[in-house]
Amino acid sequence: MIRKKIQVYGLVQGVGFRYLARQAAGYLGLTGWIRNEYDGSVLMELQGKQENVDRLLPTVQDGRWIRIDRIHEEVMAVNETERSFQVLF
Repeated sequence: MIRKKIQVYGLVQGVGFRYLARQAAGYLGLTGWIRNEYDGSVLMELQGKQENVDRLLPTVQDGRWIRIDRIHEEVMAVNETERSFQVLF
């Protein structure tokens, strides 16, 4: 089990990125959250099996209008009480 904070830069707001991430997280059995940031990036925390966390971005990147230019990741402590994936506003 791993938890990562991931900030994604590029064309990631207004193109369905959060929707696709929520769908992929459910499919991959991940928990965490995702939100738009004021600088145009998207910030998320993902938790689950390492291989599933690593599969989320390639899955979402296939979105029609999404373009990922840069990613910043950091490993965090696992949140044992988290049970779902949420889109924050």
